[in-house]
Amino acid sequence: MSRLQADADPALWVPVTESLGLRGRRHRKKAIRMLLTQANRSMGAEERPGSGVAAWAVSQAAPFLMRRAAGRVLVWVWKSDPDLLVAMAQVQEATPQLRTARAMMPIEYDDTETFRGTYLGVGEKLAMPLPADARTPPFATYTWDTGAQFITVTAVCSDRERFGTVIGAVDALARGLRIVDDLTMGEGPTVLRIDPS
Repeated sequence: MSRLQADADPALWVPVTESLGLRGRRHRKKAIRMLLTQANRSMGAEERPGSGVAAWAVSQAAPFLMRRAAGRVLVWVWKSDPDLLVAMAQVQEATPQLRTARAMMPIEYDDTETFRGTYLGVGEKLAMPLPADARTPPFATYTWDTGAQFITVTAVCSDRERFGTVIGAVDALARGLRIVDDLTMGEGPTVLRIDPS
């Protein structure tokens, strides 16, 4: 099964994926609250009074859900300001339905540029610092199509004015993303399997 790995700079990013219990709890909660607030705004609603409780509940469940994803989803928050930036990497099977959904995206999503990853090769980057709808937060997506899978990194920023100051760090995070496969090897006449010591 394929899973993702990345070398996120610990001075800039806090990983949410493996942050169980108290470790990373504050960052996790702030990032989820920011995403819930942005989702409410994009649907035309203001922040609801109970959203703090909802953010807390989701922040408690998030690491367990991501652990069940078994490396197919990785999430980080901006260390110095978790309310500012959240980045998520995921690997998905390239089904015909997913290819159709990607082909039917609005025209502004066609404005991509070539982006080279260190391990994944050439992909696409779409940066939307000023989306047409003022309720939509600035974001960037990076996509690689391996034929069998789509590998994507999506970063959402809560502040249009500060988006340009953090996009370089998101580029670096996306560049360091790689895919790892578990290979099953048996011992045979031409293969000698040596267990790790």
